[in-house]
Amino acid sequence: MIAIVEEFFFHFILLSALQEMMANPEALSSIVKSLARDVDESREAVALLLHLADLVKVRQRIGRVQGCIMMLVTLLNGCDSSASYDAGKLLAALSSNTQNVLLMAEAGFFVPLVQYLKEGSDMNKILMATAISRMELTDQMKATLGEEGSIEALVKMFNSGKMEAKLSALNAIRNLSCLKENNDRLINSGVVSNLLQVLFSVTSVLMTLREPASAILASLAKSEIILHKKDAAQQMLSLLNLSSPDIQLHLLQALNSMAGHSGAKRIRAKMKENGALQLLMPFLSSCNDEIRIAALNLLFNLSTYFAEELSGQLGETYLILMVEIISKATSEMEKAPAVGIISNIPVSDKKATQLLMNANLLPLLITLTGTIITAPSNPTRKWLLDGIAAVMIRFTVPSDKKLQKISASHGIIPCLVKLLSANSIVASSRAATSLAQLSQNTLSLSKAKSSRWFCVPPSTEKLCGVHNGLCLVKSTFCLVKSGALSALVQILEGKEREADEAVLSALSTLLQDAIFESGSDAIEQASGVQAIIRILEVGCLKAQEKAIWMLERIFRLGAHRSKYGEAAQHLLIDLAQKGDPILKPMIAKILAHLQLLEMQSSFF
Repeated sequence: MIAIVEEFFFHFILLSALQEMMANPEALSSIVKSLARDVDESREAVALLLHLADLVKVRQRIGRVQGCIMMLVTLLNGCDSSASYDAGKLLAALSSNTQNVLLMAEAGFFVPLVQYLKEGSDMNKILMATAISRMELTDQMKATLGEEGSIEALVKMFNSGKMEAKLSALNAIRNLSCLKENNDRLINSGVVSNLLQVLFSVTSVLMTLREPASAILASLAKSEIILHKKDAAQQMLSLLNLSSPDIQLHLLQALNSMAGHSGAKRIRAKMKENGALQLLMPFLSSCNDEIRIAALNLLFNLSTYFAEELSGQLGETYLILMVEIISKATSEMEKAPAVGIISNIPVSDKKATQLLMNANLLPLLITLTGTIITAPSNPTRKWLLDGIAAVMIRFTVPSDKKLQKISASHGIIPCLVKLLSANSIVASSRAATSLAQLSQNTLSLSKAKSSRWFCVPPSTEKLCGVHNGLCLVKSTFCLVKSGALSALVQILEGKEREADEAVLSALSTLLQDAIFESGSDAIEQASGVQAIIRILEVGCLKAQEKAIWMLERIFRLGAHRSKYGEAAQHLLIDLAQKGDPILKPMIAKILAHLQLLEMQSSFF
């Protein structure tokens, strides 16, 4: 019996000595290196480390070995179930050391960190929250932290903790609030009202919380769920003039996000009732570029829905200020909303049109278009071109020939032709609308000029085969002489459909009663007939209706019936069978031209 005890004691001493030997830093470093080798070796290495971790001093040393925790996290997430299990147990053992927990978090393993946030001491909670606020987190890491319960723990810290805890919690929330899923969790946690309470506070001790609180609100406002907080927008509006510039910027950004949500109709109406348009005007002349741009963005957003009210609020002073911004601003991010706001002023507001014309807005926009249309496209430039094209519609209204002539003298028509080929279907559509408005008056202007010819005949290049008169781009706005036909047809041939109606409206001005024969020929020469036939298949109802009206006139001519009738008839018959009933009467006229009406009479 004594011999057995002695042998057991000998093995115990030997094992203890072996553990001591393997627990020294050099040995541990060698074992850790094995974690990154093949599957079998890494499995044995993590099992050995787990066994050695029974010793306190080993646990203290393992976390200090460079790369150890990173490799353990890799094994935890790996395919080897045995190594993953042992790595998880070892990480749990190492998590008693807060430094190890921070290293785990940097490696993307957040379970221990969140556990400290929920159940740790006040100091450890602050340590973990501070770590989150300083980490460069990927979206995946932010999502993981949210899923594991960090949001709720941080909100609890902010609501009930002392000043240092509140500040560290807010900064951590700020870093996590860039992700939509986390924003939804934050809003559902009820944090919005507490953030607003901080902003309304005049207690000096809470002043340091105001900037991060406003920044978080700016992030939360990107989620449509915030609209459920009924008074949030009104409270933010009331805070605008009571806040420092950095907080004003965040509040403007938050209000802009809220006003932009599709379900924000009631919120926008409330903002208007509470004087948002008037409240924003002074910010347009702010010397702080970021605040000025944020105010412009919000005003543009609201003006999209409250155009009539905008005219009354802007007045001459702010209209001229908008033109100055477009003229002098160095940033396209500032020019774009300014142009957009002007584009939202109703075209019927003739006083605004005259003020803008007197301020030389049109030549300014034409020059600006030439500068940016050839530059690489980006969302801001696209927005800017869309706005420019919209503003040009007000300078080409067909009821004001004098205004059209002034606009043409500034070079608006070549600019509109360029916009047809812009990398924005919205700008192209609006440019086509302006060209259509101009072209509506070409026939009468061309005849007026022709009647003034005397003994000297005009040059051939000035004679227009479509309008049978003297056509010049600047004086009669001729669609053919402007070179716009090929660009218009290319839009119909393209994949995007938003501009079809505007393009067809422009082309249809060549099919007026007095000129439809020569106009049909001009459209055919530009390969437009086939493009119009294609709209029967790919266009929306309104575009189809306009295309059918045009084809009825084009197919009055035998040459075009012969060339394109067969291609059109199948689509026309299909539309008669399956299309909207409103199209049938006009389709019947075309089929009559094609001598197919009797064969298809059952559909009419």
